[in-house]
Amino acid sequence: MSCAECENRTLLDADAQLAQGLAQTLGGEAQAVATPREVAARSDIVITMLPNGQVVKDVVLGKDGVVHGLKPGSVLLDTSSCEPWLTQQTAAGLAEGGCTMVDAPVSGAQWGAQDAKLVFMVGGSDADVARVKPLMDVMGRAVFHLGGVGSGHAMKCINNCITAVTLANSAEGLLASKRYGLDPKVMVDVLNESTGGSWITQAHFHQRVFNRGFDDPFKLELMLKDMGIAIGLAAETDTPVPIWGLGQQLWRMADHAAGPGASVSELVRWVENQSGTELTAGATPRKA
Repeated sequence: MSCAECENRTLLDADAQLAQGLAQTLGGEAQAVATPREVAARSDIVITMLPNGQVVKDVVLGKDGVVHGLKPGSVLLDTSSCEPWLTQQTAAGLAEGGCTMVDAPVSGAQWGAQDAKLVFMVGGSDADVARVKPLMDVMGRAVFHLGGVGSGHAMKCINNCITAVTLANSAEGLLASKRYGLDPKVMVDVLNESTGGSWITQAHFHQRVFNRGFDDPFKLELMLKDMGIAIGLAAETDTPVPIWGLGQQLWRMADHAAGPGASVSELVRWVENQSGTELTAGATPRKA
């Protein structure tokens, strides 16, 4: 796929002004339209990034949906974080019109998107993945093909569930250290050089917590959604996941306390509130 083949860029967003502004910024043949059908009618490959699998299904198969505008042989590249079973239903609906689907959720957060360093977790046929891979290569730094349609979304929710449990576990460990009299900032540095380190310790506590920002752009409620999907997949395969189950309960309580739209970082603040201790820099006298 050459860059010339990507010049006809048609945009749609729930915020029409946002799509129009982006179209003006892109210039050339970029155009904002009013319905998913219009996007599809002007495209051989449609890329979606939406809140969940039901929204994707509605946008693709509903009234004025993508399926009604696509030409046979076209591909939907869905980069949302979705329920794999809904992804398979959407793919089946597209197949009735002679079209195919690749699910390719991402890891890397807002800054990864801005820097074109996303990681794609991909599900789909070999031919379809090869067809859309040049687009993913433009947007990201790594592409992993995990299997058929739905495989990428399965990997995404499992990745996020592991991340969620790791964040809660790390927060509890740091609070125990703080109350014992250790400096949490130094402890994170130790973890990052030791076996207890993770992406969470490398990219979250110094950047979001110790400065009291709690401003990770990823939403707490979306993390909780992905945990639910992962636990649903485990139930489907009769896989015991007691740690995930307990983690989900904790995240539910944090979500209830934080309210709609809260940053995923608010999980740490909720853990702090349970102990009455803030994760601030510096050693303090040991708690009795």
